[in-house]
Amino acid sequence: MGKGCITVTKYFLFLFNLLFFIFGGLIMGFGLWVLFDNQSFIAVLQESSDTVKVASYILIGVGSLSMAMGFFGCIGAIYEVRCLLGLYFTCLLLILIAQVTAGVLVYFQRDRLKYEMSNIIRGMIINYTGQNRTTEHTWDYVQKTMKCCGWTGPGNWSENILIKNSSQNLYSCSCRNESLPGTEVRDVGLCEQLSAEAPIYETGCSTSVEKWLLENCGVILGICGSVAVIELLGMILSMCLCKSVVQEDYTKVPKY
Repeated sequence: MGKGCITVTKYFLFLFNLLFFIFGGLIMGFGLWVLFDNQSFIAVLQESSDTVKVASYILIGVGSLSMAMGFFGCIGAIYEVRCLLGLYFTCLLLILIAQVTAGVLVYFQRDRLKYEMSNIIRGMIINYTGQNRTTEHTWDYVQKTMKCCGWTGPGNWSENILIKNSSQNLYSCSCRNESLPGTEVRDVGLCEQLSAEAPIYETGCSTSVEKWLLENCGVILGICGSVAVIELLGMILSMCLCKSVVQEDYTKVPKY
């Protein structure tokens, strides 16, 4: 490989590693958002299931490793260090295999994940007290912003322990349809029903939540797909540059 090709390969590899570093930062940032967010539907799942927490730690770990490998790849490309290029190739291959494996597992376990999510929400509704708890207030936020009530419908709230044992007709305050007459609007807790029919939304949140999750999954898959393409290109370029470094070293050996 000529000098010009080596230089082009080197700087292309540097560029791809820079992009890889950025995408790794995005993955780590998403993992941190999943771990610390308390204003979206993720917070409801996170406190009720260890699966989401484990997934967030995995995302943070993969993102951190991707950033580290991007950094070392940049160093190896600029200074043409064979050991760093070889290490970079190996780590990229392992990360790519892990990503493909995780994607396959999520795809084949999607029905189980959906079932688990449904059970988490139903259990939260049954034990809802309206106290200052992250999951309950987050679910109130979901119902209010998405203009829905319950998981499959308002009937889910009839299973709530406080509503079943109360002598009053109560309903979830966050289900309140502001376009209907009734008591004052409250964001959290349980409200008393004064009219014959409760002034609440009639549709469940499952459709809206699934749509929200699918939209976010598209973003996640898009990021992972972009990272996979960059990984493949980085692997190809690193091997080409590593081979070129070996050839260059041999041409520099004096001939007798």
